[in-house]
Amino acid sequence: MTAMRRLLWGFPVLGALALGAGLMTQRGESAPAVAVGEKGDRLPDLKPAISLPISQVILFNSGVGHFTRSGEIEGDARVDLTFPEHDINDLIKSMTLIDSSKTGRVSSVTYDSHDPIDRTLQSFAINLNNNPSFANILTQARGEAVEVTLINTANQPGSLTGKIIGVEKQKITGKDGTQEVEVLNMWCAEGVRAVRLNELQKLRFSNPVIENEMRRALETLSLSHDSQKKAVSLNFSGEGKRKVEVGYVIENPIWKTSYRLVLDKEGKPFLQGWAVVENPTDEDWTGVTMALVSGRPISFKMDLYNPLYVGRPTVEPELFASLRPPTYDGAMNTWGKIPTQMAGAAQPPRPGSGPRFDAPQEALKKSAKSEHKAVDEMERLNFARDAAVRLRSDLNLGDSVQSTTTASALGDYHQYVVDQPVNLGRQKSALLPIVNKKVEGKRVSIYNPAVQAKHPLLGLKFKNTAGMPLSQGPITVFEGSVYAGDTRVLDLQPDEERLVSYAIDLGTEVSAKNGNNTSKITKVKAVKGIVYTSTLIREERVYDIANRSATDRTLLIEHPNRKGQGFKFVGKNTPAEEAADVYRFQVEVASKKDTSYTIVEEREAGSEMHLTNQADDTIRYFINLKEAPESLKTQLQEALKMKAGWDTLRQEIQNADRRIQTITADQKRLRDNLRETPKESPLFTRYLTTLENQEKEMDDLQARLKKLHGDEASTKTKYDHYLASLSAE
Repeated sequence: MTAMRRLLWGFPVLGALALGAGLMTQRGESAPAVAVGEKGDRLPDLKPAISLPISQVILFNSGVGHFTRSGEIEGDARVDLTFPEHDINDLIKSMTLIDSSKTGRVSSVTYDSHDPIDRTLQSFAINLNNNPSFANILTQARGEAVEVTLINTANQPGSLTGKIIGVEKQKITGKDGTQEVEVLNMWCAEGVRAVRLNELQKLRFSNPVIENEMRRALETLSLSHDSQKKAVSLNFSGEGKRKVEVGYVIENPIWKTSYRLVLDKEGKPFLQGWAVVENPTDEDWTGVTMALVSGRPISFKMDLYNPLYVGRPTVEPELFASLRPPTYDGAMNTWGKIPTQMAGAAQPPRPGSGPRFDAPQEALKKSAKSEHKAVDEMERLNFARDAAVRLRSDLNLGDSVQSTTTASALGDYHQYVVDQPVNLGRQKSALLPIVNKKVEGKRVSIYNPAVQAKHPLLGLKFKNTAGMPLSQGPITVFEGSVYAGDTRVLDLQPDEERLVSYAIDLGTEVSAKNGNNTSKITKVKAVKGIVYTSTLIREERVYDIANRSATDRTLLIEHPNRKGQGFKFVGKNTPAEEAADVYRFQVEVASKKDTSYTIVEEREAGSEMHLTNQADDTIRYFINLKEAPESLKTQLQEALKMKAGWDTLRQEIQNADRRIQTITADQKRLRDNLRETPKESPLFTRYLTTLENQEKEMDDLQARLKKLHGDEASTKTKYDHYLASLSAE
């Protein structure tokens, strides 16, 4: 601290202080703290802040990581950490602190306010906003006692002690002319003294409170250089040396996995898995303990950093307020097994398994025109033979790479603990081998017309016998030592089976078409006027398969899962397994052979029809339906008879209505003729007689029509009631 004060007057005061505080903070230290006693006396300085490096990292698949920092402290100590502002909410939510000593304890945790830096600096006794000059700092400290050390000359003492009155500018004439200098006015024991600022070597505040305020202001200023980061201070109280730990969960990229799968003609497939981890922080991970957890714990964000204010009601004085009525709130299949042993005799040939290059030496010499050409030809054939051997050889990944993790269960999760300390620089990523084992599997061809209408896909039905869960990720497949294709696997539990496909099977063709689809009524019954029919719908799907390859094929046909629609499989062809969206049927197809595979599904479909107000043709349809029971047909025939009687009455009513309309029109003609015909005329008498007869017929028709309406209503009611109560099975 003394060395720093000696530099204050060679450089701008504030710049030197800020630079010194910034450098010490970067090293995990802090400037000495000044404590003040109850009487204002100066207490011993606190020890510098301790740096706690990251010692453990646990990464999850849910976008968070659990970090642990640990180190050794002695006595009362403070640990300063910095975090990006967006991590502060997670820090407040998840931080854990441990002091290993029985007598030690965590006294407090403090962190920077969300307020702007200008407002924070304004809260200190000395305001360091706007890069204040030395004179401005002294002006803010007017009245404070200071100890000043001057440049030693014969005309002035070496040091002065007094209180600051103020700073003024004075013009002084010298050999270089008139210049303006800043002068500090002080009240000393011998009176008022004026000291030029350029003659000051050192200045120290006698009040420890002011020194503490300056230190805190400089620390705040240094931490504000990265405006996106906030400081967090952990204060520990205790005695002696002891270990402390701080843990927290913050946002971190998920760790990912990628796999390499080597297919062997006779043995089990070899699976190698790599974990992709990333260090997105601004701090190197040196010698950390790392674990990768294959689980997705629920994690969320909550705003705990920003101040939250709750609205409060305004209460009126009781004298003026009237009583208001209070309100109160009321007090969520497998059908068969597909063998998972590798079928050695039925495997497609690996790349490079062409003709042998063991040409007889004698034949080679005879075919060559010269000895030199024969040697060149032999070298060429030997090179081709060696290349073919290399292509036929297996890719032995396990001989060069060893898994560096140990897998174990962790409650409902599974974890991979890295066996060695991990060193990973800031903003770096790494690949860590986590799986290096053989798994069980069988080669298959997978056909799904929605994926590829003509050809199935080459794939593998493999079982996770690695003894640990496999996280989802891409798989690069190798046939021996040659790249065969890419695929992707979802999360896989131990001993769980899964299909993967990596290439198109060009040696096999499949054509899907509809077969003999039929529908047949199987049952008819009536319940209280409603006729229920059951129809058996039969659908056939025919898959024509042609295997043109040189090896046998095990074909898995993916057929839509329509169990929710009531479909059931009938016949000898049944699925080997059931997935969420498809059924899988297993078909063995020999080399160079064609076959046809038919899948038959049936379901019962029901319909209902109300007999009331139905046409006669509908009733006759059910009478002629051979699936209808005889009791139902008899009742329906009786209903038709009742309906015929009802229809007869309605026809008679219509005839009577038409006769009345005819008489009404004819009477109008007769009345018009009567007005034009003399009363003494015989024609007049005939018109009158006809009119009288029609009136009599009209009366009879009206009476008959009234009776017909009554009979028709009665017959209709009887008919409707009969249909509504009709039941037969």
